[in-house]
Parts: sequence; C-alpha cells; structure tokens
Amino acid sequence: MNLRLAALHLRLLLLNELQYRANFLLRIVTSVLSLGTTVITLALVFRQVQRLDGWDLDQLVVLAGVYTTLSGFTQMLVMPNALALLTDIQEGTLDAVLLKPAGALLTVSVRSSKVWQGLDVAIGLATTATGAALSGGVSLSAVPVFAVTLLCGAALIYSFLMSIAISAFWFVKLDNVAELFSGLFQAARWPVGLYPGWMRIGLTVLIPIGLAVTLPAEVLTSRATGAGPAALAAFAAAGLAFTRFLWRRGLRRYSGASA
Repeated sequence: MNLRLAALHLRLLLLNELQYRANFLLRIVTSVLSLGTTVITLALVFRQVQRLDGWDLDQLVVLAGVYTTLSGFTQMLVMPNALALLTDIQEGTLDAVLLKPAGALLTVSVRSSKVWQGLDVAIGLATTATGAALSGGVSLSAVPVFAVTLLCGAALIYSFLMSIAISAFWFVKLDNVAELFSGLFQAARWPVGLYPGWMRIGLTVLIPIGLAVTLPAEVLTSRATGAGPAALAAFAAAGLAFTRFLWRRGLRRYSGASA
C-alpha cells in the first residue's frame, strides 16, 4: 500500500512539472553539455595515456554513464527530499507528515522531486549502454547483476543523504549538506582505484559514494571480483537498516511546532 501511495505521489509531481515544457528542453541541453564535458575530458586524458589504472576509454565511458545516472537520481529525488526533511526538523514543521496514515519515512522520501533531473538518468543509461557496446559488448548474465548493483548504489546514496538529514534531530546546523555532498560526489567520476589508500577507504566505507558508482561499472565491464556485488548489496542493506533505525530514534527527540 505504501509503495502504491509513493507511486501516486510521484505521478502527481510529474504531472505538475509537465506544465512547464520549456524546462524539458533546457534540461536536455544542460544534461548533454554536462555529459559532453566529461567525455571531452576523458578524450583529452587518453590522448596522453592508453589506460588509466587498468581502465580503457570505453570502460570509463561506462563509468561516466553510471555516474550521470546516479547523479540524476540523486538530484531528482534524494536531495530535494533530504533538504525538505532537514528544514522540517529544524523548523519543527514535520507534524503534517507524521499525522498522515502512510509510512512517515517513505512519505518524506518521495514528497518532493525535480522531475526534469530524470533526463540525466535516461542519458546516463544510454551512455552506459554505448560505452558497454564500444568496449566489446556485455554478456547477458552481467546485465541483471549490473541492474542490482545500480539499485544498490542508489540505495547507498539515499541512505547516506537521508541519514545526514535525519541527524538534524541531534545537530541543528546542517545547512551546507547539498554543497558538501556535491563536492564529495565529484570524486566518484573517476575509478576508486585511482585514489590513494586512505581516500579509497573513505570513498568505499566511510562515505560509500565511490563504491556506489565504480562497482556497477566494473560489473558491466567484467572488472568486478566475485565478492564485489555481494559486498555492495550488504552495504546497501546495512545502510537502509541504519537509516530506518536512526529515523525511529530521531522521532523520539522531535517535539514539533505544536508541542
């Protein structure tokens, strides 16, 4: 039932955004320019080298596609809701959500959306498919594993951002979350293996955005080890469980505007 309500909510948000058709064209231009800049950067780098930490150009196009896909998902759905939740906690206006019969955590996760950012998801998936085709094709068995790891990567990013927003129950001053995450997420444009050891640990364990982006690309380019997808799934499950735990604990501290 909760999932049906979430789907209905997202549908209403989409219908509302479709009133502004000019945004659609502007978003296409912006997305293509952003992706074009990334591809041009890769082309310039590969004029000087043949491989980068074992990745060739076509494989890095796959990585760029995965990055664009997850970035679009984050900007479309996760970030707007994380910032809205942060504001509600700080101002004590979360009551309207808590009084609804639907699951509160699900509601705060889907009530806002920048629908046009979904174009980045579509462009990212198309880029991923193009890179995979150029790199020599993909085995059919790798496709479902890639889909699962991509969903797990999205779940990790959701868990990370929503946990930060929920921590506003304890720490009030978290106003620069969007800028901080955007800066960190830029590091995921490149394979985690390029970074020094301490930074690899930070991008895979402490702030798992590098793992969320690199591993799906490794699966599709036959670079992933057998334990990699299972580790990502475990991280995603743990992240979702921790987010739910933190949410329940945080609600005990919430007094609300009407208290």
